[in-house]
Amino acid sequence: MEKIAVIRIAGQIRIRKDMLHTLQVLGLSRKNACVILQRDISVMGMIQKVKDMVTWGPLDGETEKLLIEKRQKKGLDRQGKEIIKKGYNLHPPRKGYGRKGTKRAFVEGGALGDRGEAVNDLIRRML
Repeated sequence: MEKIAVIRIAGQIRIRKDMLHTLQVLGLSRKNACVILQRDISVMGMIQKVKDMVTWGPLDGETEKLLIEKRQKKGLDRQGKEIIKKGYNLHPPRKGYGRKGTKRAFVEGGALGDRGEAVNDLIRRML
């Protein structure tokens, strides 16, 4: 299965409870948060539910390596063992999300929805 990167674009103001719950299940707790997920039917269903708040696309190996190298967070569990946390908190992108802002689809010049391979460029601008 291929890996996809999902980045939350919208904040928390005026979000329905079911959509907020879906974002929490995906691991996107705040704006500019990113998670790497395996592409399957259930994940794609959740992404389609919150498509007006996130952007996504297939992740290449080089970008994944950069993301892990620069933004990986580690913590401790109850026994004191080191664990690697799931998500990545990124900076806002240099030069912005797109010419039409964060409320339009990517195909219309905005930031939301499926980006395809362009998600790798966005992640590099957010590191």
